[in-house]
Amino acid sequence: MRFKNLGIKALSVLIIFFSLTMSGQNSYINQYKSVAAELSQEFGIPAAIILSVAYVETGGGNSKHCQTLNNHFGIVGKNTVNNSRFKSFESSKESFRSFCEMISRKKYYQKLKGNLNNSEWLNAIASAGYASKPTEWKHKIKLVIQKFGL
Repeated sequence: MRFKNLGIKALSVLIIFFSLTMSGQNSYINQYKSVAAELSQEFGIPAAIILSVAYVETGGGNSKHCQTLNNHFGIVGKNTVNNSRFKSFESSKESFRSFCEMISRKKYYQKLKGNLNNSEWLNAIASAGYASKPTEWKHKIKLVIQKFGL
């Protein structure tokens, strides 16, 4: 296949598609599904949103920050492992909790808390500046939700 003439958006969607179709990628979903469900109950954020954002941010658990820092969301902060600007966490669950706490401090949170409409959550999170390319980010999240039936 030739990818030279593909735009960045098309190429990133293609990469996500291939990563979703690779065997074993749903092991990340299975591994963290219960963590997302537990935090969903506590914070009122849909588990599908928590889990799909983590999946996209870590490339299905393959990112360096996920593997070395237990950072599943690209959260910036104090790091005890290396000189990166990304925060290190004692556990993956701590990273998931930190993401939910960050979301719970946003203006839109009180309005959406307990709402299970994934599109409304994605729009609010993207509009609040979570992703540098919100349209592409939302598309990737939706792909993960659809692929894994979240």
